[in-house]
Amino acid sequence: MAFPLSSAIISHKLSFNTCIAPSLRRLTFRPPHFILCFNSIDPRKLGSFRIHCMSNGNRSEELKHQHSTLVNSYMSTNGYKKKLGSLIAVILVVVQISSPLPLVGWEFWPISPANAVLYSPDTKVPRTGELALRRAIPANPSMKAMQDSLEEILYLLRIPQRKPYGTMEGNVKKALKIATDEKDSILASVPADLREKGSALHATLIDGKNGLQVLLGYIKDKDADKVSVALASSLDTIAELELLQAPGLSFLLPAQYQSYPRLTGRGTVELTIEKGDSSTFAPEAGGEPRKTATIQVVIDGYSAPLTAGNFAKLVSDGAYDGAKLSSTDQAVLSASGSDKYSGPSVPLEIKPSGQFEPLYRTKLDVQDGELPVLPLSVYGSVAMAHSEASDEYSSPYQFFFYLYDKRNAGLGGLSFDEGEFSVFGYTTVGKDILSQIKTGDVIRSAKLVEGIRRFVRARLNRPLRWTKPSVGFVKLNVDAAFDPNYGRAGLGGVFRDHEGFCLGAFTKFIVSASSPQHSELLAVLEGVGWAQVHHLLPLVVETDCQVIVKAAQSGSLDHSSIGFLLSDLRESLRLASNARLIFVKREANSVAHALAQYALFS
Repeated sequence: MAFPLSSAIISHKLSFNTCIAPSLRRLTFRPPHFILCFNSIDPRKLGSFRIHCMSNGNRSEELKHQHSTLVNSYMSTNGYKKKLGSLIAVILVVVQISSPLPLVGWEFWPISPANAVLYSPDTKVPRTGELALRRAIPANPSMKAMQDSLEEILYLLRIPQRKPYGTMEGNVKKALKIATDEKDSILASVPADLREKGSALHATLIDGKNGLQVLLGYIKDKDADKVSVALASSLDTIAELELLQAPGLSFLLPAQYQSYPRLTGRGTVELTIEKGDSSTFAPEAGGEPRKTATIQVVIDGYSAPLTAGNFAKLVSDGAYDGAKLSSTDQAVLSASGSDKYSGPSVPLEIKPSGQFEPLYRTKLDVQDGELPVLPLSVYGSVAMAHSEASDEYSSPYQFFFYLYDKRNAGLGGLSFDEGEFSVFGYTTVGKDILSQIKTGDVIRSAKLVEGIRRFVRARLNRPLRWTKPSVGFVKLNVDAAFDPNYGRAGLGGVFRDHEGFCLGAFTKFIVSASSPQHSELLAVLEGVGWAQVHHLLPLVVETDCQVIVKAAQSGSLDHSSIGFLLSDLRESLRLASNARLIFVKREANSVAHALAQYALFS
């Protein structure tokens, strides 16, 4: 399977524990609590202490006993009060930092160890898909300056008590000044046919309902709830203006990927999920339980044009219709698709924050401060799984919804898998459905409902030629040359890997063949046999004989003279790890054709 997530999510625990006795049956662990007990009998042992582990059952009795001991210790050591007090203070600080310390006379409950490194609310990483998508839009610098100024208020609103309304007011005034002074440059960045719409959005941003002027008034009134609503509205308007300013990609794709499908902007995919058993999805407000539910995903070609383009192509081709889903604690995954799709492997594609274009086949070093424009650490983020053969490539088919949980995250609330997957979109509608999806549920349909004009299927007018297989696969091209005058044939085949390197080739002369179809069938059987013997698997077989491909894929009983060979071929393909047989035109099969000609006439 192409997934699961490459690095396991490990719960990081920091505690000050004393091991009493090993127990194989203790699957869940409640950390012991500690009481410091000072010896009051022997004055020479003053200042020494013991750490007692208390179980839940006898905690009350031990607390009562330790209380008595502490009181007696204090009464009998009055002469050592200053020295002992200093020692106690040091001990309490050290132990309290290391582990929760239940002090005598205090009410307390058992405190479980932390499941992750502390989550920092001040870490400026997008926490919602909407925020990440807004930051990913390539737009006018003035618009980005306004956006940054307003987004800072999002973090200021998190301050729980005395919110810095003065700072917020300054941020809004800064955004207002930019919107007013830079109006001409902002609208000049909008294409001429969209400028009227841009002007209307600009006016709404300044003076509209919940625009910047209204937001400024709410801040002066110190009404946090209204500030939050007006701020969200202003940022949405800014995002709409930015999308008008960004008609396409702001960078050129590398030459080797020019022929790949790509998305040059934003798109929206709607998926209808159906329960695979008798269960139902939770009802909507005032509704009935549902057998199906709808999820919408916004896919972003500005930051991941190849990955989003490949996904858009698969959706448009109906490749996900009927695909089964599986669910884990971390993600909802589609089926691997290795049995139904063999398109080119898309390279790992991640655009670092602050960079002009994506990196390809390269993971980010998050620990060194590299962060992606589209982070994985958002509930409902959508990414491609890794290729089965290499983490430098994404699976050509399998994708997943990431079920981010900050309790299982690392420092700053980042997933431990951050910067390792090609994230290309976010769930914007139906996020509550994700947690209800179970293994066996099905994608009933997937449709590209917005962004079709931004989708480029492939480069046009390119010559037909051989294409590389997916990463980890071997491609076998076979052909046959038939001489009708003597009933003889020549067979040829060549094996190449995903880099295009030749792994081997064969030729064979056949003394007696009945027809071109018979010869082609013998060539395929010969090549698949070679692959099994030399372990050239998993395998994709290409031939330019469409009759053989259709006959092998039909599965129906064939009573012709070559019917028994077709049965042999189906079984051979099955034994060769379910190798796929594909038709290609002669131009993409030229090497095998030359080998077959050589075998017949040499």
